[in-house]
Amino acid sequence: QVQLVESGGGLVQVGGSLRLSCAASGLAFSRVGMGWFRQAPGKEREFVAAITGSGILTDYGISVKGRFSISRDNAKNTVYLQMNSLKPEDTAVYYCATTYYGRRTAGDYWGQGTQVTVSS
Repeated sequence: QVQLVESGGGLVQVGGSLRLSCAASGLAFSRVGMGWFRQAPGKEREFVAAITGSGILTDYGISVKGRFSISRDNAKNTVYLQMNSLKPEDTAVYYCATTYYGRRTAGDYWGQGTQVTVSS
């Protein structure tokens, strides 16, 4: 049974930083592309970032490029999202998911989400 569990969300001020983690189990983690997506109230789910199974290639949505960084530790079956220079428009529920790298869409498995709120 595949499980993805996010953590690290919270309340942060504008310009601050947060690091999200997503712990995976039940899958061949190092062979799977992983991504982060987010959804704000009243908006569609948005692609944030993705990383290949090896961790060599990364991809970012235009709204976060240069501020967010995705990484992974295959020994710990964990993917991370380092978020810097946060803005109020980054406020959303953030989800990790398996993904086919390059498609910018989620695959078959999602986490439960973690709330990120950026206050001005």
